Amino acid sequence: MPLYEHVMIARQDLSNAQAEGLIEHFSTVLADNGGKVVEHEYWGVKTMAYKINKNRKGHYALLKSDAPSAAVQEMERLMRLHDDVMRVLTIKVDAHAEGPSVQMQKRDDRERGDRPEGGFGGERRERPSFGDRPDRGGDRGERPSFGGPRR
Repeated sequence: MPLYEHVMIARQDLSNAQAEGLIEHFSTVLADNGGKVVEHEYWGVKTMAYKINKNRKGHYALLKSDAPSAAVQEMERLMRLHDDVMRVLTIKVDAHAEGPSVQMQKRDDRERGDRPEGGFGGERRERPSFGDRPDRGGDRGERPSFGGPRR
């Protein structure tokens, strides 16, 4: 069977338990239609780049599935009809990545406090001042006259 990854965004006013209940609900929809969810991750509430249905934040979840296309189509249809689900993205993949997703790795790094030495971006470079820039030559000197009338 083909492998898929689904990212779902649910409304921000749901509780964490209700958002995870949506994951379980759609997992059973896949199972009823001959597929299975290999792995699922709840990413938590995240701020979106733009408002969707007057919501600035949403509950994000990732489902990795092994299901026939008919089961995926049925699950997507039910997700789009569900009032609590704002967006769905389904991608067909060749193989599921091992371990946690990049989003979960970022969360683990934040919780552990792993940061490179020197803060977030490492060492800070010294920026040249305006007079030291090589493309300007420091002193700008006399400006050329174009022969036009002066005001």
